[in-house]
Amino acid sequence: MTNSAPLDVNALVIVPQRKIGTKIMAAICIILLLLLARAFWKGDIAWEYVGQNLFTRAVMAGVGNTIVMTFCAMIVGIVLGVIAAIMRMADNPVLRSISVGYVWLFRGTPALLQLLLWFNLALIFPTIGIPGLWSLRTVDVMTPFVAALLGLGIQQGAYTAEVVRAGLLSIDRGQMEAAQSIGMTKLRATLKIVLPQAMRVIVPPIGNETIGMVKLTSLASVIQYSEVLKNVEDIYYVNSRVIELLIVAAIWYMVVVTILSVAQIYIERHFSKGWGRRDAGTQPAANQALTGEAS
Repeated sequence: MTNSAPLDVNALVIVPQRKIGTKIMAAICIILLLLLARAFWKGDIAWEYVGQNLFTRAVMAGVGNTIVMTFCAMIVGIVLGVIAAIMRMADNPVLRSISVGYVWLFRGTPALLQLLLWFNLALIFPTIGIPGLWSLRTVDVMTPFVAALLGLGIQQGAYTAEVVRAGLLSIDRGQMEAAQSIGMTKLRATLKIVLPQAMRVIVPPIGNETIGMVKLTSLASVIQYSEVLKNVEDIYYVNSRVIELLIVAAIWYMVVVTILSVAQIYIERHFSKGWGRRDAGTQPAANQALTGEAS
């Protein structure tokens, strides 16, 4: 039996795996993107109309209304969602049942249907108010803005309720027990102790819901709310430049979504302070300090 020379590990060469499949897929994707770009550029699209209508007064007013509706509906949704989540976790069975029913009803029906129901509420209740004291015609109160706000905001509250509840459940029960042991009520402990800690879990999905709300406001054009898509439609009904005006709407949707996406990153960083893995540069120093104390 011959003695073989010891294996020099440092002399070994690591040969990376050839990823032929991923390279082929990347090439196909690039080709398809180039073909798509060429189709839009060489197609029957009058790009000068896109530039001419990008900053018109009607389009900018529609963008402003879209942003306003997004934030107003999200405020309504967040307030209702927090209330519904707290009711869902309450000890009272009536409050829990109301919260479950609210989430079940408004998550189970389409947003467009809810918008149409609110906008046509006058067909069921011609007047609203306190009988004998004051009353208003529902058709005067239920404007497109109010109908869109109620339809989008109340439905958003049903989704937000589940997001907030998941965030509250992610916090250890010991936090609640410790707060109650010093005399805090369950509601106060939830608002002061549990909810601030749960924001780290709640903020990312709420940010995604806000971005989704920007696009969801386009449904309000059905009930004549003057958001960006509705105003763009009014323009192309006149000049018949449908694709060009739809591209204008798409550009502004992308601009608003991009700004909100960047803002979401900074908000998530704010609520994630003190969480996650420590910096790699400071970890050895911490270990060294612990070693020194142990010795």
